[in-house]
Amino acid sequence: MPETNPQNGAGRPLPKKEADLFKNVIKHYETKQYKKAIKQADTILKKFPNHGETLAMKGLVLNNMAKRDEAHALVKQGLMNDMRSHVCWHVYGLLHRSDRNYNEAIKAYKQALRIEADSLQILRDLSMLQIQMRDLDGFAVTRHNILTMKPNGKINWLAFALAKHLNGDLRGAISVIDIYLGTLTEGAPELSRGFEASELAMYRNQILSEIPDNTKEALEHLETCKPIVVDETSWLISKTRFQLTLGQHAEAKETALRMFKRGMTENSRIHSLYMCAVLGLDKETCDKAYDLPGTRSIASFIPLTSEQKQQLLDAYQNEIFPEYERSAAVKRIPLNLVEGDRFRNSLDVYMRKSLVKGVPSLCLELSSFVLVEKDGKYEIASDPLDIKEHSAFKLIVELADGYISCLEANSKLLADDEFEEPPSTELWAWYLRAGLHELAGEYESGIALLDKCIEHTPTLVDLYELKGRLIRSSGDMKSAVDILDKGRDLDRQDRYINNQTTKYMLEAGMDADALDRISMFTKHEGNPEANLYDMQCSWYELGLAACYARQEKWGKALRKYACVVKHFDDFHEDQFDFHSYCIRKVTLRAYTQVLKFEDNLWSEDYYFSAASGIIKIYLYLYDNPATTQQDAEPDYSKMTAAERKKAKAIARKKKKQAEKKKAEREKKEGANGDKGDQANGGKKTDLDEDPNGEEMMKRDPLEEGKKYSAILSKHCQNKLETWALQYDVSIRRKKWLLALQALFKLQKMDSGSSEFFQRVVDFGLKASDFGEQAPAVKAVLTDGCAELLQKLSVPDFVNQAVEKVQANKIASLPLRVAVAEALMLTNTSAVDAATALIIKGGLDGRDTSVESCRKALAALKGFKSKSVPEWVSAVKQRYPRITDFS
Repeated sequence: MPETNPQNGAGRPLPKKEADLFKNVIKHYETKQYKKAIKQADTILKKFPNHGETLAMKGLVLNNMAKRDEAHALVKQGLMNDMRSHVCWHVYGLLHRSDRNYNEAIKAYKQALRIEADSLQILRDLSMLQIQMRDLDGFAVTRHNILTMKPNGKINWLAFALAKHLNGDLRGAISVIDIYLGTLTEGAPELSRGFEASELAMYRNQILSEIPDNTKEALEHLETCKPIVVDETSWLISKTRFQLTLGQHAEAKETALRMFKRGMTENSRIHSLYMCAVLGLDKETCDKAYDLPGTRSIASFIPLTSEQKQQLLDAYQNEIFPEYERSAAVKRIPLNLVEGDRFRNSLDVYMRKSLVKGVPSLCLELSSFVLVEKDGKYEIASDPLDIKEHSAFKLIVELADGYISCLEANSKLLADDEFEEPPSTELWAWYLRAGLHELAGEYESGIALLDKCIEHTPTLVDLYELKGRLIRSSGDMKSAVDILDKGRDLDRQDRYINNQTTKYMLEAGMDADALDRISMFTKHEGNPEANLYDMQCSWYELGLAACYARQEKWGKALRKYACVVKHFDDFHEDQFDFHSYCIRKVTLRAYTQVLKFEDNLWSEDYYFSAASGIIKIYLYLYDNPATTQQDAEPDYSKMTAAERKKAKAIARKKKKQAEKKKAEREKKEGANGDKGDQANGGKKTDLDEDPNGEEMMKRDPLEEGKKYSAILSKHCQNKLETWALQYDVSIRRKKWLLALQALFKLQKMDSGSSEFFQRVVDFGLKASDFGEQAPAVKAVLTDGCAELLQKLSVPDFVNQAVEKVQANKIASLPLRVAVAEALMLTNTSAVDAATALIIKGGLDGRDTSVESCRKALAALKGFKSKSVPEWVSAVKQRYPRITDFS
């Protein structure tokens, strides 16, 4: 008979032999020798089968061996046997942590600390979960407790300083760092020049700079810590920004020049700081200029006066160009400052040099000169209407056409050039002109030029990529795929062109061919899709999900979108490993940046695409419930006996066929996935669960839509589509106030958009459905609706929009379609007027593309308009290559 549990809830220890075995269990667990740990745990349990801590540890080991259900059962059993053991509660918390159930894990850790308040390991684990969940107050308390228990550890001091910093107690964080440095003896590594000392000093300086109106102290500290700082680049950038904030523009200019001497001439941010110093701009403008993406600088960010431009040109000519005349950025940035003939001459020299070198990205670079002003800032023009009318674009086209004429006539870029150019120069001139045709929306002209290029040099991959892009924009996706695939075949080692071909295939609905192409760059063994999932290849999964959605394979589309969402959950989880590592390595500045990135993780474009895709599918499923009810059993009660017998026979046949298909699929996946499973250690991946999204299709569409729209409205507030989707979900849930809020957000962002207009009309038409509401709520809804409709009735509001669209010759096509559809909703007899809005507006307005033309065609068919052939003819004249358009 086995002995009774020596603890049995009373805390009595194991005998020495078993206690030593238990220590070995912990040791083997920590060294990942799981089989040995299980063996020794079983030895203890043979004698003491109810020993709580051993049961809990065995469960923890099994959890790491992917035996989750068994692990949970054992840990719970162990906890029930010994609820006064801090080990059992600690293990219970670790189990929840591995399941990413952090709130429950925190509760378990706190319970363990009530029993064993001085356990450093439990406190450390708790602190990491608190920072992971951004429980900053709790994190500060826990780190203070750890510091109190072990004040001789550097990590404990730095972690407590970090906790103070993240809580907003900036002076407290400075004080903690200073106290720690005061405990060090002279000659300690932390006080000498070195990486850790440098990072700590720069972190202290960062905190000082975040204190309001404390820039002067931060600048003084920079000078004090200079002898120990090894990251001189960060030191110089911080100094320049502090000097600009304090208005010390002459000193800031000298510091920026020091950075150029360190070889930072290609960094556009440094050029922006230098320009701000020369012009003496205010702090807000300096900060925005420093944060500009890519190669943009202050010269392409805000409108400058002629005097300011000349001031900058003089500075560049006298202080920078003589020293760094070979720098590409030094040559390029001043081009945004020159005007008139000087701009023409400078641009001429720049373009000719790039053509001779054969720079494929020249067109993209030149497009950055086509700037339009919006709200006092410059933006790079994207609409062909703005581009074609821009003076800089006209000049670029004129110069490019001149080069082509001279090259075709006498093989020279200019008529009076001394030497002839090689044939490649003519090729790149044609390529540039084709790119300019693309910017202007002149696709056929660009394709004709690229045909000449391919005839000239049929082995240049860039030609096929641009031609494929132009054919795609012209509406012939299959031909675009063929062209791009032909270019890919020229260089099968080029991952970029292979990826582009895959994207185009997905857009064309060729998902099997796309998988074949992308699998050329995945592992050769196992399932390629599983490899892509493991590599978190989000762009492919988003493309495949959109492909499935176009094919109305809603379950598969949802599954692929969910894979991308899972990747972002993994990104969020991955920060866990950095909480202790970054403090130990004293990379505190980078660590705080990681935390900020993780806090804004859900605002990334890939996540937005996945979440919005999921919302749209669930809204479609809600609006078309028959889609998910195809396999549901019919109502036999309303049938005759013969009908019921026939219906049941059909149902049995369908069920049998479905089971057969499922068995065949599982057999096929088993045969193909053996190697992949071996590579994964025999574990099933998340991709194996519900591969066709059948379970996702069964979920409540509005609840799922609500979940994702709430995330987007919190993290993607600057995107128009966020609030459009929030409205679409809220109006179906009859959450009128949320729908109204979304409309006001849309109005603030772009009151002239088609998305805003059609939803305002929809809200106005549904105003009678508000039902019984509290008086205050009804008043808000009524007043808000009246404000959105400009105190007009819905028909009058629509008629006013019709007049505005008719008066604006370049009104966007999507807006014209939205107004026409609204006109039909308010006046079903206005078919001719609605049709005229679309057709008479023509194809010369804004936002005209193949996609918007297809939507216009769908609207005309919905009106049952007689002018559908007229629209088809007009569109085919503009886009002669368009397919599936009739």
